[in-house]
Amino acid sequence: MFNEFNHPLLIFGVAFVVLWLTARIGWSVLKKRRELEPEAREDFSVVLGATLTLLALMIGFSFSMAIGRYDQRKNYEEAEANAIGTELVRAGLLPPADAATVRALLGKYLAQRISFYLTADQQRLREINARTAQLQNALWSAASGPASAQPNPVVALAVSGMNDVLNSQGYTQAAWWNRIPHAAWGLMVLIAICCNLLVGYGARNTKVGGLLLMILPLIVSIAFLLIADIDSPRGGLIHIYPQNLLSLSASMPAS
Repeated sequence: MFNEFNHPLLIFGVAFVVLWLTARIGWSVLKKRRELEPEAREDFSVVLGATLTLLALMIGFSFSMAIGRYDQRKNYEEAEANAIGTELVRAGLLPPADAATVRALLGKYLAQRISFYLTADQQRLREINARTAQLQNALWSAASGPASAQPNPVVALAVSGMNDVLNSQGYTQAAWWNRIPHAAWGLMVLIAICCNLLVGYGARNTKVGGLLLMILPLIVSIAFLLIADIDSPRGGLIHIYPQNLLSLSASMPAS
C-alpha cells in the first residue's frame, strides 16, 4: 500500500508548493480585499508571532518523536544481534546433534534479519517475512524438542535464549510500525498553512514580497523533509544500518 510519508522528497515538493501558494493567496487575494490598517498591525504581529511559535513547537515536537522512534529501531537492532549471539553460545547446552541444527538455523535466520534491514522492495520484504516466520517455527521446534525429552535447568537456559530471539524480532517489527500519527502530521500542516497565509497577508513591500514569501515555505518544507526522512524506516536517505547483525554474521564460523 502506498504511503506518502515513506517518500520524503514527495513530502518536500508538495509541502513547498502548497505553502507557497497559501502565502501568495494571503498576499495577493486577502490583501486586495482588505488592506491591513496601520493601527491593527501591532495586534497582527502578536498573532503572527504566536502562530509561528506554535508552528516551531509542533515541528520540534514532531522532530523529537521521529528521533525517538529512530533511536528505538536502532536499539532493537542491537538487541536482536545480542539475542542471536547469546543463543548461538547457549546452543552448546543442547545435545550435539540438536546444537548443530540450532546453529545452522540461526545462521539462516540471521541472514534473513540482515535482509530485512537492507531491502527496500515490498515484494522482497514479504518474502523475507514469510521465510522468517518459517525459520522461527523451525528454531522453536529445534530448541523445545530436547527440552521436552530432557527437562532440566541447563536445557531450559537454551530454550529461554531462543524465546529472547523470537521476542526481539517482534519488538523490532513493532518499532518499525511505530510512526508519527497522521493526525499529528495533519495538525502540523494546518498550522503551517495558517502561518503562511498570515505572513502573506501581512507582507508590506509588494515589490519584493513575492520573493520573500518563498523563504518560510522553503524552510518549513525542509523541516518536513527531515522529519519524514527520519521517521520513515525505508524511505529517504536516513536508514538503520544493521552493523551489529553484520558484525555477528562475520564472526560466525563458515559452515
